[in-house]
Amino acid sequence: MPTPENLGDLIDADGDPCKLAVIALGEPDETGCAWHDTRMTYGELDALADGVARALVRRGLKVGERVAILAANRAEYVAALLGIMRAGMVAVPVNFRFPPALSTFVIRDSGARLVFCDAARLADCPDDLPTVVFDSTGEDSFASFVERGPFETFVPTPDTPAMFLYTSGSTGKPKGVMLSHGSHLWVARTRARAQPPEAHRFLVAAPMYHMNALTLVLMSLYGHGTVVLLPQFTARMYITAIERYRVTWLTSVPPMIAMMLREKELLERTDLSSARFIRMGSAPVSESLLAQIGEVLPNAKLTNVYGTTEGGPIVFGPHPQGIEPPLLSVGYPHPEVSVKLLDAPPTGVATGVLAVKSPAVMLGYHNRPDLPLPVTADGFYITGDVFHRDEQGFYAFVGRADDMFVSGGENIFPGEVEQMLETHPDIVQACVVPVADDIKGTKPVAFVVRRAGASLTEEEAKQYALTHAPAYQHPRRVWFVDALPLASTNKIDRAALKAIALASLQDSETA
Repeated sequence: MPTPENLGDLIDADGDPCKLAVIALGEPDETGCAWHDTRMTYGELDALADGVARALVRRGLKVGERVAILAANRAEYVAALLGIMRAGMVAVPVNFRFPPALSTFVIRDSGARLVFCDAARLADCPDDLPTVVFDSTGEDSFASFVERGPFETFVPTPDTPAMFLYTSGSTGKPKGVMLSHGSHLWVARTRARAQPPEAHRFLVAAPMYHMNALTLVLMSLYGHGTVVLLPQFTARMYITAIERYRVTWLTSVPPMIAMMLREKELLERTDLSSARFIRMGSAPVSESLLAQIGEVLPNAKLTNVYGTTEGGPIVFGPHPQGIEPPLLSVGYPHPEVSVKLLDAPPTGVATGVLAVKSPAVMLGYHNRPDLPLPVTADGFYITGDVFHRDEQGFYAFVGRADDMFVSGGENIFPGEVEQMLETHPDIVQACVVPVADDIKGTKPVAFVVRRAGASLTEEEAKQYALTHAPAYQHPRRVWFVDALPLASTNKIDRAALKAIALASLQDSETA
């Protein structure tokens, strides 16, 4: 296909217009499954995106102005996203799980002139901005808004902003990461070249305001694949969709897969044989989880990946000599990406904060002159993530530098303790957080998800930690939970667990 210059124009005009581009499921019913779906071919999606672009221009919006999308995943979301960029405007997918005040902050901060939304989030839109409602039948409906007809796509420079993706704001207000047309065309093209999407059906349940889902949808469209799009993740809907739509490629974060594995009865009666690839990222994965995935999805090759909103989703890949990576590794540096560990030797075994340089690195943060840009003078984005590099050049995630805490003078990375705990055969997932301690300053405590049917006790978990790690790392309390709470990006919500730990400790002191 001719190389597109606009990220919204990445659909190959020479591809089959009758092939399904998107199968979008409706909101789940009381059983956790919903089988009314919207099916959109490439020809229909292409025409709808043009209709969105024409309508935005007709409304008087100008090149470079921002347009927000506040909605759960749906087929029209994809069309709106493409249409906004085709018109030369900047798409701003907004986290619909934010409280209204925070989603309003994001929309205001971006300077959005118009908001696409679904009916469930209409009340969360600022009153003084025009809205277009995907699932309305009134004058504000998406169907009424779209102006059908051809559109001449705006031609940007490679560094022209295409999207603002807002970080979750776990430390302060969310930040708008400015991403260019050129950067994410490179992402779509590079990923599609590595594993051509045309023969695949991709199951996407992560929200499209998140890099994990958004870049996979764009890659599938670029490579003429088919996306099966869930409005949001539920384990039962996710499992059943694999069989019903003969999904070949799963993309997820580890907590989603962990919740899926708890549905034992449904898994046993569901045919999952179509799944050939599983791409997991955005959070560390455990050996126990990998083993269970292998039992449930024996036909699927699992790839553990790493990426960031600011630095892009392509950082690591296969070893150039075909060497198999260690179990928990995220791979070897991609040939088109430069990586280094800060304050560490350039080769050999080392641990340090990862810095990344690639065509996908962000342009910067929108409207935040108060923030120092975490990019070095020679173009490396400083991720803030600590990695270990082994003797063969493979990298493994250790933890967030800002998650590290000091207990009695010892540095503790929660990720290291979690990986150690998850080597226990009865532990599926673990999350370690710090709590205040009069003597140590802070001390580690843990929340653990046990393997189904296991009877592991708190004392046994603590003794396992004392046997397999330095004593200062062992969790002083262990609480067992059915599932770890998720933040809006489907990562484990550490802040919520810290609050639960504090409340539990206070209750035990007053009991």
